[in-house]
Formats: sequence, structure tokens, C-alpha cells
Amino acid sequence: MVTTQTNEEVFFKIKRSTKLSKPQGAYATNVGKDVSSIRFLYNGERINEDDTPASLYVADNDTIDVQVEQVGGGFS
Repeated sequence: MVTTQTNEEVFFKIKRSTKLSKPQGAYATNVGKDVSSIRFLYNGERINEDDTPASLYVADNDTIDVQVEQVGGGFS
């Protein structure tokens, strides 16, 4: 499961050997963002392109957090 900053949940079912870049790309396409503008985190650590559920010891029903880069918001 992927949880966004607005607490929306998206579920992916993948094999333990599947690179997490695959669901990351699918998620980015689904929300209309470039995958490079999105951060995916598991247990507070950024997920790398070659990581798999097995390499990160992700258990069934664990959550991956998503943070979308925001532009602007400067102080005046």
C-alpha cells in the first residue's frame, strides 16, 4: 500500500522480487506527476530504483509513504 501526504491509499500487489521502480512509475503516471518529483519512503528511508520488497524486508500489508515535491511556498 502507498499512502500519500493527504492520507489517500493506493494498493499494489507485486512479487517480492519485483523492483519497486515498477509500482513507483505506475503511481506517478496515475497521479500525473514525473516519478523524479516523487519520493517513496519505507520506514523513513528513501526507496532506491533497484530495491525490492525482499531487499527491504517489506511484509504483507506494509505501507510505503509518498511525498510529492512542492514548488514555491516561500516566506515573505
